Amino acid sequence: MKIADFLSPSDVMIDVAAADKRKLLLAMARKAGSSVDVLPEHVFTELQKREELGSTGVGGGIALPHARFHQVNKPIGMLVRLRKPIDFDAVDGELVDIVFLLLLPEAPNGDQLGALATIARKLRNPQVAAALRDAHDSRDMYRALAVE
Repeated sequence: MKIADFLSPSDVMIDVAAADKRKLLLAMARKAGSSVDVLPEHVFTELQKREELGSTGVGGGIALPHARFHQVNKPIGMLVRLRKPIDFDAVDGELVDIVFLLLLPEAPNGDQLGALATIARKLRNPQVAAALRDAHDSRDMYRALAVE
């Protein structure tokens, strides 16, 4: 699975302001919910439930919040670079400035697992993370992550 299969250039945002993890997830839930016809409150609730299981702050300043929905037929992503890093309860204790939100189909399948593994693998690459942080605009961020 390619990142371009579940990330659209219009779903990449740069220099987003967020005071904290909760406010960021709420803002992302609003945008993501409207794109998949799921109530933003429901998206937010499911993201919060996932975070309660353990932070999706995977380290290195990166977070991969994700949740499953029966209304979602295929993985859908959203990429955000924050203007100022925030506490995300990351596994390494570092503040987070790169967030990739992933909405997944409710029933586990190969696409779901492939999407999460694909984005996690790509974001673990130090050169990709640096390119995302150095990008001048959302097009540069999209190219750094999604162009093979």
